[in-house]
Amino acid sequence: MEQISQGLLKRLQKPSGPVDVVIDTDTYNEIDDQFALAFLIKLEEKFHLKGIYAAPFYNQNSSSPGDGMEKSYNEIFNVLSLMNRDDLKALVRRGSLKYLPSETEPVDSPAAKALVELAITYSEDRPLYVIAIGAITNVASALLLQPEIRDRIVIVWLGGHALDWPDNKEFNLFQDVAAARIVFGCGAALVQLPCMGVVSAFATSGPELEYWLRGKNKLCDYLVDYTTKSAVRDGGLPNWTRAIWDVTAVGWFLEGDYMLDRLEHIPIPEYDHHYSFDPNRHFYRYVYHINRDKLFQALFGKLGK
Repeated sequence: MEQISQGLLKRLQKPSGPVDVVIDTDTYNEIDDQFALAFLIKLEEKFHLKGIYAAPFYNQNSSSPGDGMEKSYNEIFNVLSLMNRDDLKALVRRGSLKYLPSETEPVDSPAAKALVELAITYSEDRPLYVIAIGAITNVASALLLQPEIRDRIVIVWLGGHALDWPDNKEFNLFQDVAAARIVFGCGAALVQLPCMGVVSAFATSGPELEYWLRGKNKLCDYLVDYTTKSAVRDGGLPNWTRAIWDVTAVGWFLEGDYMLDRLEHIPIPEYDHHYSFDPNRHFYRYVYHINRDKLFQALFGKLGK
């Protein structure tokens, strides 16, 4: 047990140098996924991209979780085309058509299979990093399909709210609580970027986007237009700001004081939209502060090139 614990703590350290990574994204859900995917691709000195997986989602932008996944799958290709990165399209896989029916039943999908096949080639000392920025169905399914990959991956997930937030009804989490409970309970190395109370500070505005991104390239114009349209559609005031949540999961890897985190005993996501706590559970890494200005500086600088 002590050996396993030490291995987990080692994998929870922020990696230095380049890493192999996959990203699991509900890209059509809202604009922050497009920012995050593009940022990751632009950070070629840090990330060796091995897979792009479409995650399910269900809200006003989709008719079902499967429809949300399919729209996200197509949006991934749209972002890659805007970036002139047709070479990366072979890495894209469709994800789950539905959420987990229980905590013991995976949902098979090309994305879950691809993650298993890839992750099994890694090791405890050289893990594969999984950036997850949607409902975590695909990742949980892969862990159920092949539990052996648990110690061969590090999951960096944007999901749930801050540990001291009044409730835990967060979109990425409440869509598939069973999947979150699997990921939080299986013993895999997990880094959590909580939404309300932490990443909610990572917000931008229309004038800021216009100043830093407008006219830089096709991708930047698309991001500015899409973000503005979304803000107005969702009832934003004329002086709206909008959190670009998912970028922070990519930003966690950057060397420097972009954010603050700490080790915590991993909580238990409950079905009543709250956490339970047990001091005997294993550790995970919990991000509790984002250096908003510095991370946006890095984001705008990369996207504008």
